[in-house]
Amino acid sequence: MTTEKDDYQHWYAGISRYQWIVLCIAGLGWMFDVMEGQLFLLFKTPAIADLLNVGETDVAVDWFGNVGFASFLFGGAFGGLLFGMLADRFGRRQAMVWSILTYSGFTGLHFFASNPWHIVGLRFFVAMGVAGEWAIAASLVAETFPPKSRAIAGAIFQAFGILGVMLAAGMGIALSGSISDWRPAFLVGVLPALLVVWVLVTIRESERWVSATSGEADDSTPKRKSGSLWELLTVSQWRNRALIGLGLAAVALGSYWAINAWTPELVREVLGDSVSDEESRKAATYAYLLMNITGGLIGQLAFAPITMLTGRRVAFAFYMVGAMVMVPITFLGASTHFQTLVFMSIMGFFVIGMHAGCAIYFPELFPTRLRATGTSLCYNGGRLVSAIMLLLRGELREMLGLRWAVSVMSLLFLLGLLFIAIAPETKGKDLPE
Repeated sequence: MTTEKDDYQHWYAGISRYQWIVLCIAGLGWMFDVMEGQLFLLFKTPAIADLLNVGETDVAVDWFGNVGFASFLFGGAFGGLLFGMLADRFGRRQAMVWSILTYSGFTGLHFFASNPWHIVGLRFFVAMGVAGEWAIAASLVAETFPPKSRAIAGAIFQAFGILGVMLAAGMGIALSGSISDWRPAFLVGVLPALLVVWVLVTIRESERWVSATSGEADDSTPKRKSGSLWELLTVSQWRNRALIGLGLAAVALGSYWAINAWTPELVREVLGDSVSDEESRKAATYAYLLMNITGGLIGQLAFAPITMLTGRRVAFAFYMVGAMVMVPITFLGASTHFQTLVFMSIMGFFVIGMHAGCAIYFPELFPTRLRATGTSLCYNGGRLVSAIMLLLRGELREMLGLRWAVSVMSLLFLLGLLFIAIAPETKGKDLPE
């Protein structure tokens, strides 16, 4: 059994050029994933209003936006499992190509939408590719890097998502003129398809996957079928790990949508009538970017050295306790614009930063033949469960108001601590085979 060095200062020693390329390709795939999701958040209102030929405040616009988001969640749950199983069955390289082509192609098709139902349907297929790519890329990175470097590589991979947020925000600022600008914004989503060329030319199939599946075609050395959802759900060891990972992902993703997604509204509430509506929206956008860059990016990159020194469970617990403390401090304590920016950045360190733990930890829970399937079930199943947080958030706001509603949602991290208490520790262990 190989062990992960506690001295993370030399984690990069011996890493080959090819391994760096794999990390870069995986990270870019995830960056474009996040960019696509943020583009929808930015442009769904003008797009739907344009297609309905109504004002952006019309109730039908909000309704179709919610249906589109629900379609995305279900598409992610279905597609994530599908592509995860394909990656375990046919290889990481092929499945990554299919997933990138799926989400980039269907994103580009938004350009031709002529009614809101087109967008609702396209969101399902976009989500299939987006959800699948994350699990495939996270598994590939884990299998490509040695134990001493695996945590750092996983955190860097996850941190590429922050670049996706920045790209989408930049496009939103550049195309913020008229309502017709939403079409070219989605057409830009085709660009990730170019990444497929790089994948096909550069990426070799994972050696771990080749070794794990090489006997499947040989009847004399029978092995259990790769990508078997039945085995994942019926073998207690893998089922228990999948449920623990799903719970952690639900907390991480649920807190993102139930807490971080409301930080722009906190900024606007703090500014009040002291600025115009347009200035308030711009301030909220820039504050959201600042939180992701100064808080989220640093938090995700910091997760790796923390988990290498303390272990996966302790690192998750540290981030969840920090988030549970900082969320009420931010939403109940912020009274000036400067205070809000500072508190949001610190809160982002914990709430966004813990997502790096998903990319590091989930691939370490499953054997090679089930790695992409199990990783996808954890992350995308958690994504679906986290949708409940959106419903609770709205109900709580009606009862308690914005600040107290979000502060109460921070109790969600207590549930995360319960999952951590029963989670297996994977630090210092080789990937299961």
